[in-house]
Amino acid sequence: MSALELAERALRPAGPDALALVTRERSLLLRFAANRPTQATEVDDLTIELAVERRGHVGRAETNSTDDEALARCAQRAAAAADAAAAAGAGIYPGFSEPVAGAPVPAKAATFDAGMGGDALAAVFEIAADAGLEAHGTWSAAEVERAVARPGSSVAELDSDAFMKVICITPERDDGRSGHASQAAASAEALEPRALTERAAAKALGSFARSRERTELDAGVYPVVFEPDAMRSLLDLLAFTAFNGLAHAEGRGALAGRLGESVAAPAINLSDSPLFTRTLSRGFDAEGTAKAPLPLIQDGVAHRVVHDIRSATLMGAASTGHALAPGGDPSGPHPTNLILAGGGAENTAELCGPIERGIYVTRLWYENVVRPKETLVTAVTRDGTFLIEDGQVTRPLRDLRLTDSVFSILSSVQALTSGLELSSNGEFYGRRFAYGVVSPALRAGRVRFTGPAG
Repeated sequence: MSALELAERALRPAGPDALALVTRERSLLLRFAANRPTQATEVDDLTIELAVERRGHVGRAETNSTDDEALARCAQRAAAAADAAAAAGAGIYPGFSEPVAGAPVPAKAATFDAGMGGDALAAVFEIAADAGLEAHGTWSAAEVERAVARPGSSVAELDSDAFMKVICITPERDDGRSGHASQAAASAEALEPRALTERAAAKALGSFARSRERTELDAGVYPVVFEPDAMRSLLDLLAFTAFNGLAHAEGRGALAGRLGESVAAPAINLSDSPLFTRTLSRGFDAEGTAKAPLPLIQDGVAHRVVHDIRSATLMGAASTGHALAPGGDPSGPHPTNLILAGGGAENTAELCGPIERGIYVTRLWYENVVRPKETLVTAVTRDGTFLIEDGQVTRPLRDLRLTDSVFSILSSVQALTSGLELSSNGEFYGRRFAYGVVSPALRAGRVRFTGPAG
């Protein structure tokens, strides 16, 4: 039985004020460390979630069982939760009344197996060992079928995604340098394990820079070249602090009262574009609302925020198709197909050219929001931080803590590469929901670092 058929069947005992969301996941995950496999996980999971609306409140329940009795019990639990919330008074949720998207299920299923992952790991281990390095990381691929059903309408789609991360580490006697490279893609066939390992190895060995001698920088404000994966971290934090429609409606968002104002450099054009060819595309959200391209920042000017049905109701607007859960996730809606338009620079070497003394950042780690209203965040650089001197990457740097406003960083952007990359966190500790950010590398003129990491 397909996810679509199961969603329609699950909806029957739930009544007219209900929605069914079915997610079927088939995935593989391989982890490795010190040039050997350490973990292999295969997931074949089916989850049915029922949401019931009562007097402006939504109750939810889920099950992995597909028999009629289990579906009826799930519907009863969802209804009981909604009734309990409604007993306290009327809520604001208007019900699942909007029409669902009309996207068809793609016909082509994903192709991947454990042998593909094994071949990828073998290539990584060969290159790392030849370079005298230890390789650590993950390889993962999945196919996820989703279906949403409401009385009288339903929609489904089949998505695939793949991810690989390689971190190469030098022996302890060699000062423990490390280099990182990762790739997200719509299929496992698109992953390039050899190229990733070679990039990570170059940063760990110091061949990425003129010298292998590691140095330190004091706290201060520096020009920075960010690789796309580092930009993914910053833009995803910005999505949470600025583009979340629930936070915006409640006055907590960074764009509350600022739509139509300049918040970034004129070169910044950021959108949520679910059908862009390089992103992990989706046709609808967890409430069945169709997704469409949405400009968020145009020529540096704040333009829109994203909504699910709940946040849209608070704003007197329409959902933009960004619900993470039926009835709305407690954290609010989130843009999951961010695209930052590129510029005219050919590569990162061209970005480094005008910098007399600055920092090259491969990726950020342990990212946290400090003050969401200001988009003030903190993170540490990791696995490939370098000193830029007189336009050249010269030496590895000990990692630094970045503490700055994302809008402030974007306001100081001076140049962007023309090439774009899809980056993703790629780590899943629950139901798989793969998403990423498509971004160029860029040069920001002023980024604040508050000291060494750790």
